[in-house]
Amino acid sequence: MRRTKEQAELTRIAILAAAERLFLDKGVAHSSLEQIARDAGVTRGAVYWHFENKAHLFNDMLNQVRLPPEQMSMRLSGCDGVDPLLSLRELSIEAIENLGRDEQKRRIFTILLHRCEFTDELREAEIRHNAFINKFIDLVETLFARDDCRPRLQPGVTPRLAARALHAQIIGLFTDWTRDPTLFDPLRDTAGLIDALLRGLLRDWNPPA
Repeated sequence: MRRTKEQAELTRIAILAAAERLFLDKGVAHSSLEQIARDAGVTRGAVYWHFENKAHLFNDMLNQVRLPPEQMSMRLSGCDGVDPLLSLRELSIEAIENLGRDEQKRRIFTILLHRCEFTDELREAEIRHNAFINKFIDLVETLFARDDCRPRLQPGVTPRLAARALHAQIIGLFTDWTRDPTLFDPLRDTAGLIDALLRGLLRDWNPPA
């Protein structure tokens, strides 16, 4: 029984890897489940055993490189005594630096940002992706709205505006770097880019050296 479960998981991993290769090479809309099955060396039935459709497969591929909202919420809670805005800074920096460290993350975000058209076939995946983005913005807005964080915002900057500004910068850096890796060095430049934004949002931003 254990061996069967292990084999099933290996098959699932092979299908996800094949999808990643084809999506990156051909684009999501031009890669069929039949082509993915052939590339993975499995039957089309095996693909449908693990994934209901292309949207399900695409969403599971994204989940390999996305931090679950529950983990994001825990890291931003400040329950460990760390300044929650410093935790937000570190989470934002880590997300972008990982593009330079993790080849799979780079490939998958290149697919999402440059090789994907959200057609009707991918409507379910689009809905889930948008929900993930909205969840992140909501978590950050809640953090900025805390009693110990809101007074630190610059005059005229609301928690919602601050959350959307941070998300816009992160997605902009993701998009730019996956399009042209020569634009900046994610391991060297990210902290400065994030701190520049936070200095514009916060009265007293004094990041660690």
